[in-house]
Amino acid sequence: MKIRRGEFLTLLGPSGCGKTTLLNLIAGFLDADGGELFIERDLVTQMPPHKREIGIVFQNYALFPHMSVADNVAYGLRTRRVPKAETAQRVREALALVKLQDFADRRPKQLSGGQQQRVALARALVIRPRVLLLDEPFSALDRNLRTSMQVELREIQTRLGLTTVFVTHDQNEALSLSDRIAVMSRGHIRQIGAPADIYDRPQSLFVSTFVGDANLFSATLERHAGSSADILIGDMAFKLDLFQDDVPPAGAVTLFVRPEQCRLTEPGAPGSVHASVALSVYQGSFAELHLDCPAATTGRIMLRVPAAEALGPGANVGVALPRQGAALYPFEAAGSVH
Repeated sequence: MKIRRGEFLTLLGPSGCGKTTLLNLIAGFLDADGGELFIERDLVTQMPPHKREIGIVFQNYALFPHMSVADNVAYGLRTRRVPKAETAQRVREALALVKLQDFADRRPKQLSGGQQQRVALARALVIRPRVLLLDEPFSALDRNLRTSMQVELREIQTRLGLTTVFVTHDQNEALSLSDRIAVMSRGHIRQIGAPADIYDRPQSLFVSTFVGDANLFSATLERHAGSSADILIGDMAFKLDLFQDDVPPAGAVTLFVRPEQCRLTEPGAPGSVHASVALSVYQGSFAELHLDCPAATTGRIMLRVPAAEALGPGANVGVALPRQGAALYPFEAAGSVH
């Protein structure tokens, strides 16, 4: 894997998939069993962490409670024996960058969670790292604060042009922040690409279900030529224009479509599958309809509709499937996707 200079790359995956292990390998906190790691053409596989010129923001911030904000930020410079005058100037610049210039003399316990997060970021930036590593830094923040911190981080990273590796299990965070996303599962990178590529063109059933919402249907592939495919769902025939090049062999397959690609229609309408409303969840401007659908691999699919068009439980509907933008994957039993 090559991380481009100045890009914001996110390692995205479920708990235990290896993303923090990979981050620790880059940082030098773990010894690699094999392979090589380069930073700007320098081989650093055996180099100790303090010589790699890497800035790190941990999930718990790891601030020194007995030190002031300024002293916390200055810590990395002092261990590198940077002259006092230069240290003071760089600390002021780093605190200004994260909008904490008026908090230099406070202790961490006098700060909010978001302010502590900014101190940790300033401490990582003040050493002028070649690479910035962030291990789920926003997981302890409430939703609104987390969103504002995401915006601030991206603005700072873009302004500095700093190569950044960000770890998260939050798909929305990854989609909104990243130049590219590496989706991980069981110690492997399943797909790497721009957020739109990952979301719109997932290369596997795991990626399709982990990133974004997915409606999955049990189907039979009868024939395909290029991206055109003829499938059966039950005894209903559908002709699809797939986004993928690697189509599985004819036989049992799983059809993937995004909820926003489906639409409600009359029961029995051509190009639709039968469903009934199990639950309607109000979400403000829209409602999520959770539908019982015999054709779905799990027996359940989801659609979003304007709140004014929400239907009550028990309503019978048709769900029209899209002609374009779908994918077929080798069949996997429900619950076995990884």
